Amino acid sequence: NLLIMRGMNSNSVDLIYLDPPFNSNRNYAAPIGSEAADAEFKDTWSLSDIDNEWINLIEQKHLKLHHILLATMTNSDKSYLVYMAIRLLEMERILKSTGSIYLHCDPTMSHHLKLMMDAIFGKKKYLAEITWKRNSSHNDSRTFGNIKDTIFFYGTKKINVNDIRVPLNPDYVKKFYKYKDEKGVYRAGDLTAKGLSGGGYYYDFHSHQGPWRFPEDRMLELENNGLIQLPKKVGGVPRIKRYLHENKGQVPSNLWTDIPPLQGVSDEKLNYPTQKPYALLERIIKASSNEGDTVFDPFCGCATTLAAADALQRQWIGIDISPVAIRLVKKRIKKQQGLFHKIIVRDDIPQLTDVGRLPPYKSHKNRLYGDQEGKCNGCGDWHKIGMFDVDHIIARSKGGTDHIDNLQLLCRDCNSRKGDRGMEYLIQQLKLDEKELRL
Repeated sequence: NLLIMRGMNSNSVDLIYLDPPFNSNRNYAAPIGSEAADAEFKDTWSLSDIDNEWINLIEQKHLKLHHILLATMTNSDKSYLVYMAIRLLEMERILKSTGSIYLHCDPTMSHHLKLMMDAIFGKKKYLAEITWKRNSSHNDSRTFGNIKDTIFFYGTKKINVNDIRVPLNPDYVKKFYKYKDEKGVYRAGDLTAKGLSGGGYYYDFHSHQGPWRFPEDRMLELENNGLIQLPKKVGGVPRIKRYLHENKGQVPSNLWTDIPPLQGVSDEKLNYPTQKPYALLERIIKASSNEGDTVFDPFCGCATTLAAADALQRQWIGIDISPVAIRLVKKRIKKQQGLFHKIIVRDDIPQLTDVGRLPPYKSHKNRLYGDQEGKCNGCGDWHKIGMFDVDHIIARSKGGTDHIDNLQLLCRDCNSRKGDRGMEYLIQQLKLDEKELRL
């Protein structure tokens, strides 16, 4: 997905949800004979799983993030976080300034990922750490059983609260909705303005002077409509009636226990490894996007995000490395859209269209020569300008562009040795040369 994201325009996506590998040190495979048969992936990590150019690029472009990676304890953790960091940097670029991102993880790496998200998206954009209860029980003889996943939510806009309300908790209803009249069950709400900013309204209402929340004419209107509960005891304060049937429900807290995990008998279960329930993605998409917005899932798996986005009239983009996942995406969306389905399946790398018509990359040679003070970005030696080649830091074959931020000058020897590989390869070769000279 990294190469694909590098070809996507900046500020082009309204909502990102990602459910990436968790660094769980497990291998996953769908059962033979299931719809998702042949879907499998490993979630064990070593330094061989990452491209060394990523580490070099992070060090050059995002020093704060590089320091976080250096603080990790094991090679496995570092490999996983480098893999995630380079992708999150691309997601930050393609996400609109008004957009939102939800990162799904578990306690294995959540503490590291939170630091990375703060560094990349900014602490001010952190809005919530959602806990999703994914199991009812989990026995572990060594410690307390883990029954939750974590979803980090970053953005700038308020959620669409009216689109995601859930029924009131029965215990809450029992405790507060204690009254009943001919209009139905209700609770008694406060009418006074004590403690509220802006003061209130002072006038006599049933022997009380206020301050009241409403002006006198509004208060009399409420009373005429039977919406005021008058006190039975002397000295009691009038209260307003809030009827249960008028309550639209409550906004979910950051503890989600009302969306059960997929069980073996669930109609939507495809036996795809780590498949998440449709209701989970439906809530996220409703909360942080509107009809017509673009929803993006860079680890789309069996298409739960895409199916939910499609049903909610959003545009959607999904990426997955598995041919099985692509097959399941097509099947689910076709079933949902019916006869006149419209799905575009691509296996090419898109090309940026938001950078304008870039000048020939070699035309930046003089500027780069001045920026680098005539020194090669590889060996560090000074040369005349004619001895340099303009090099792509990230090769075009790996999604790099001709933009000047992706260009550098290398002497001809260094450029020849680097080829389309990362800078880490070149640096390693130069270190071997130095070692041979010392010997």
